[in-house]
Amino acid sequence: MRTIDLSPLYRSFIGSDHLASMIDAAARNEKQASYPPYNIELLGEDKYRITMAVAGFAKDDVVIEVQENTLKVSGNKEANKTEEERKFLHKGISARNFERKFQLGDNVKVLAADMDNGLLHIDLERVVPEAKKPRRIEIGSQLIENQ
Repeated sequence: MRTIDLSPLYRSFIGSDHLASMIDAAARNEKQASYPPYNIELLGEDKYRITMAVAGFAKDDVVIEVQENTLKVSGNKEANKTEEERKFLHKGISARNFERKFQLGDNVKVLAADMDNGLLHIDLERVVPEAKKPRRIEIGSQLIENQ
């Protein structure tokens, strides 16, 4: 694995240690298996959708969790006796258990999740709080404290 030196960022970016931790987390996520396949769509300026192909899984078999800036989608399907007795000549539809993690950007919230025709759709939106939006400071203005 390639090591990236981020020390030049520390001279001009305040809080770039957060950037370094995000890069490390992304590097760890690259080691994930490629199952199940997924798409990430841009629906609007700040709206996104993750679509995962989870054929063979029911709603009760899939768990979606968000912790801090990590979205974890896992599928756990109990093998029943009839499936163990079945003999396939070709098995191209995989229904193995999975866990996939996505690193979310700051202020990205999960809005909804739905499953339709073997596809799991997770809708996300970036919500920038008022305190983080840019504001204009007039020259000669004085600090006004919140009351």
